Amino acid sequence: MRCAVEVAPLRAEPRDDAEQVTQALRGDPLDVERRIVGWAAVRTAYGYPGWVREEHLTGDTPLELARTFVGVPYEWGGLSSRGIDCSGLVHLAYRLAGRRVPRDAAQQDEAGVQVEEPEVGDLVVYGDPVDHVAFWLGDGQILHATGREGLGAVEELEPELLRARRRRFVRL
Repeated sequence: MRCAVEVAPLRAEPRDDAEQVTQALRGDPLDVERRIVGWAAVRTAYGYPGWVREEHLTGDTPLELARTFVGVPYEWGGLSSRGIDCSGLVHLAYRLAGRRVPRDAAQQDEAGVQVEEPEVGDLVVYGDPVDHVAFWLGDGQILHATGREGLGAVEELEPELLRARRRRFVRL
């Protein structure tokens, strides 16, 4: 598992008012040792134990990590929870999952292998030349960062304007 929020307090006991022993940062790997209602006993990558709220955890796939950025505002060139662009979302999600991928959409397209039947978590690239990228969620749904109407990082039905510009699906 990984930390799903910007900063998650690790507590000495499974209570919000318990002493904070350290913090986990977004993307930090956390080994879950046991769970009780709403809490998980975890150990950080450097062996530090503590209790964290379960809602502060996410899985390890790039798609699961990308979902933790839903609601972040769009920012051209952005690469953080303060602001993120489409290729930054892909880059950061893979980076937090421990995989290195290129930063820009066209480079991500080139690094991928084209697939005819996309699976959830594959990428959809748009434009010729490529100028936009999104995670494929299946059933016509995508997860991407868009400056359209101030949406930012969002899960939505693939907009028709993007669908018309779809170039291909790739798997990294």
